[in-house]
Amino acid sequence: MRPVHITDTTLRDAHQSLWATRMNLADMLPILPKMDSVGYWSLEVWGGATFDAALRFLDENPWDRLRIIKHHAPKTPLQMLLRGQNLVGYRHYSDDIVRRFVHASKRNGIDVFRIFDALNDIRNVEVSAAAVKECGGHFEGAISYTVSPVHTLDSYLEYAQELKDIGADTICIKDMAGMLTPFRTAKMVSALKDEIGLPVHVHCHYIGGMAPMNYLKGVEAGADIIDTAVVALAFGNSQPAVEMIVAALKESEYDSGLDLDLLFEIAEYWEGVREAKKLKRGVTSLMHMEVFSHQVPGGMLSNLVSQLELQNAKDRLPDVLKEIPKVRAEVGYPPLVTPMSQIVGTQAVINVLTGKRWAVVPQEMKDYLRGYYGKAPGPLDQEIVTKVLGQEVPLGPDVRPGSLVTTTYEEMAEEIGDLAHSEEDVLMYALFPNEARIYLEKHKEGAERAVFLMGEEANTVREADSVDVNQIKELVKLLEASDVSEIIIEEGDSKVIVRKAGTAGAAAAPAAAPASPAPAATAEGSPAPAAGERPASWKTIVAPMVGTIYRAGSPGAAPFVEVGDAVSEGQTLCILEAMKLMNEITAEESGVIREIVADNAQAVEYGTVLFYYEPVV
Repeated sequence: MRPVHITDTTLRDAHQSLWATRMNLADMLPILPKMDSVGYWSLEVWGGATFDAALRFLDENPWDRLRIIKHHAPKTPLQMLLRGQNLVGYRHYSDDIVRRFVHASKRNGIDVFRIFDALNDIRNVEVSAAAVKECGGHFEGAISYTVSPVHTLDSYLEYAQELKDIGADTICIKDMAGMLTPFRTAKMVSALKDEIGLPVHVHCHYIGGMAPMNYLKGVEAGADIIDTAVVALAFGNSQPAVEMIVAALKESEYDSGLDLDLLFEIAEYWEGVREAKKLKRGVTSLMHMEVFSHQVPGGMLSNLVSQLELQNAKDRLPDVLKEIPKVRAEVGYPPLVTPMSQIVGTQAVINVLTGKRWAVVPQEMKDYLRGYYGKAPGPLDQEIVTKVLGQEVPLGPDVRPGSLVTTTYEEMAEEIGDLAHSEEDVLMYALFPNEARIYLEKHKEGAERAVFLMGEEANTVREADSVDVNQIKELVKLLEASDVSEIIIEEGDSKVIVRKAGTAGAAAAPAAAPASPAPAATAEGSPAPAAGERPASWKTIVAPMVGTIYRAGSPGAAPFVEVGDAVSEGQTLCILEAMKLMNEITAEESGVIREIVADNAQAVEYGTVLFYYEPVV
């Protein structure tokens, strides 16, 4: 017998791929003990987009979420997805921040660190891998699998050997785009087992429908571990269903030994969550099947659809899917996995929506072309590089990109100041300054705090000192024995809400329409003229997509431009955060800023006027 081991991705990759990473902690808590009793090799519960999505959209502290999951699932190793030098963000962080983040993740409950780099550049993995080994974690080195003229079996084996050389405990074939086929899987697994000699973990997204066949051929070739999700969050852009895979392997030498009855009991719970939230199932459509042409990963495809819907441009999706392979080829065939999927995808969307290829280029794409993300797998289109970078010379191969980031933990701690109460708070700020500051301001001492405490120990409560923790514990017992769903405690300036697990907070009120901005100042300091009174010589600068406007490069920094400033062609006017990337909005020609329409941190629609300027004649 050679039983296959199974990792469950329901609490991380599955809902990231199907539910736009919107699963609440309250959704997880009631079923965690049963998931913990299944006997999975690991539960993937953290990392990827779950960290920033918790802050951006769910008003949840990602560190608290990890600690609580660990408390409710103590038996099964917890796994996270770590983007190498990018950690759980979309750019490189300093070696200091990387080491501290890894150690803090281990301390708070992570056992298995699946570490990948979007470019398979070993330099971007070295520091995080060393940190995992230092703190006693399991280092799973992941190969970002893709298909291109420059990606071959030999190139993957070479990278796998590099991962082994820096201490990998297991090797993962990360098929994020669903591009693997059964016989490629068998060939790759067999070669890894023979030439590298480490346990092999196969991770496939269903997308085009190949994944179950890939798993069977992979297991026959020697794969040790495979990834699945509960059926309510399986298929489509997600992984194959665990119930199907477990049943398929029954009575074979690869039988996982997992209890199907228990798995179906867990599936019924998640089906209830899915129905209550009116969320769609994972399905495979013609568009998904065309992954073998456009090569767009499931999670990326979901985000593209969402973003184009926001732009009122869903009908342009076929155009974007045709544009993505063009952009990818022009920039050296990077695997379409975070952050490269966002960088390539955003560039393709901008190219299509503006109708001007490479006219607007996000900062992240500029940095990629500079070599700041690592070495491109294939040659870059030099015409594109020159158009974007001018005469600037990209990094040479002897410079490790992560070494250029020198921001220290101490600098971040000083910036966030008293808002941070722990190393985890500082790290949260270091990774996502705007989102973390907003969260910590909202939840600072004296502000309202929502706490999910069912079964939690008192030392997990981080409220104002005036709130009696023992009182909270007694109220938790009361809630467990009653039909009451929540109790509010108010003491002085502090307000704590104790909710039953599985009870969502009050429905959020619809976002109010943004108030009309106050009249902006003109260069002479008088109110700007009304819309119909603006001089005919004034031109507009509009938002090329839906996003959030930031008038400065970082919190507290001076704005890029003010009314009356003379600007030159290509000068940065503001940043539009969209699709998790920071897109610099630049001047198309020289002129004078006459009116600033959008406020800082204002959400804007596609085509919203941001500035009025007067060209220099």
